[in-house]
Amino acid sequence: MASALPRTFRKMIVTKLTQNFKEATSFQTVPMLKPGPKDLLVKNRFVGINASDINFTAGRYDPTAKPPFDIGFEGVGEVVGVGTDVDKFQHGQGVAYMTNGAFAEYVLVPASIATPIPAAKAEYVPFLVSGRTADISLEEFGKLKSGETVLVTAAAGGTGQFAVQLAKAAGCHVIGTCSTQSKVDFLKSIGCDRPINYTTENLAEILMQEYPGGIDVVYESIGGSTFETCIKSLGFKGRLIVIGYISGYESDKGFVTSVINTLPQRLLSKSASVSGFLLFHYTHRYAESFKRLVSMSETGKLKAFVDNGKNNPSGQFVGVESVVDAVKYLYSKKSEGKIVVELNPDDSSKL
Repeated sequence: MASALPRTFRKMIVTKLTQNFKEATSFQTVPMLKPGPKDLLVKNRFVGINASDINFTAGRYDPTAKPPFDIGFEGVGEVVGVGTDVDKFQHGQGVAYMTNGAFAEYVLVPASIATPIPAAKAEYVPFLVSGRTADISLEEFGKLKSGETVLVTAAAGGTGQFAVQLAKAAGCHVIGTCSTQSKVDFLKSIGCDRPINYTTENLAEILMQEYPGGIDVVYESIGGSTFETCIKSLGFKGRLIVIGYISGYESDKGFVTSVINTLPQRLLSKSASVSGFLLFHYTHRYAESFKRLVSMSETGKLKAFVDNGKNNPSGQFVGVESVVDAVKYLYSKKSEGKIVVELNPDDSSKL
């Protein structure tokens, strides 16, 4: 028999438009939700942290957004309430989802966008935003061919870890940038052929010296000077995929100005291309991508690493209030893999 639900729960909301996540957010205790006919009430167990969370609090995705509004893109949890028109889910079932408002102890999720999973475990969170971003963008724009050279920036991060492994699975030589020796070791452990610690090595020089023929595919999430270096390093018919530009997210403008006045010449001379990729434009591919990633994981062809505060001085991220610290941790460049926050912990929880 299902246990009784609490009368109230805690959630995070955005109360001020700013890229300063701590200033932008606050917490509320609100009445328990009731699922509509086509909804699921989900008790969250793990939610994912994304660099773009601060773009959301700054109102950059929706200029018309006015606080207060919910926040959080993804989570996994347990079904504790089922709408009257829902027949494919039942109480106690594990589900993964992507919908706004994940930073809460309980959340309503339309049954049509919920994905059943064997159990509400942290290991499924990385496949939602981070895994799908790498999987779909590399297939759509990377067009990877065996023997090609692929450069992944921020390679030890939530989505970078997938880009590295998917490129290796396609038979490519993979270069990955990172900021610490620990991350170098991490990248080697997932098959990266040439980790580059940009705090001790010069990225532009390494690419010029060791890869004079240029790079075939770049999976780019940093922006600014790193983007410029990647553009200059593209080879003949090279493809650069922009999935972010984190170097500027914390600034007032949201981006770091790049010198792109020579971009047309650089692309034309190599028949190269630059493509932007925003996951939310590819909702029609969510189901197939998630299924493919989970299948690769189950057969040992892909590993999804989570970081619940591995290198955080204050310890693990537990409880909705710790989302603030988890976002700060992401920007500290100390994380390895996908950052997750545990909610509603119980004795069976194992990260």
